[in-house]
Amino acid sequence: MSLSMYAITVPVFTRYLNNLDAILAKAEANAAERKIKPEVLPASRLAPDMLPLTFQVQSTTDRIKFVLARLTGRTPPSWADTEVTLADLRARVRTALDYVASFSQADLAGSEDRPVTLKVRGEEQSVPSVPHVTLNAIPQIYFHLTMAYAILRHNGVPVGKGDFVGG
Repeated sequence: MSLSMYAITVPVFTRYLNNLDAILAKAEANAAERKIKPEVLPASRLAPDMLPLTFQVQSTTDRIKFVLARLTGRTPPSWADTEVTLADLRARVRTALDYVASFSQADLAGSEDRPVTLKVRGEEQSVPSVPHVTLNAIPQIYFHLTMAYAILRHNGVPVGKGDFVGG
């Protein structure tokens, strides 16, 4: 039995974007409760040389939109990276959810067999879609989701594994 590209992207991305939105909502409530300014947590990072929470959310949403656009030949939307508050980040996640919801099974049908084109060091490179999605895009998405979760947990937001995995 084979899995469709739709099955390993759209429902998965929808679930984890919803989980990210819920985690950011908990962070918003926690920050308000602790009287933390709205821009503090988005600027937080785990280490001085690490990119902040804003980047982790932006990168998660960007990687999701780019993989779906590449698989379907759509032009990905352009989203300015101007988020400063948790509310801004939640709005971006909801924008990404809307974009993901715009893809049907028919849109992704047959994309398992089509190569995708990437820019690598400024040069276009054609790669098989299944390894690109399973060995590059999805691990990258999970990495940035995990970093967003870890930054918030490190800063005292009461989230746990159940919040990350969702249900």
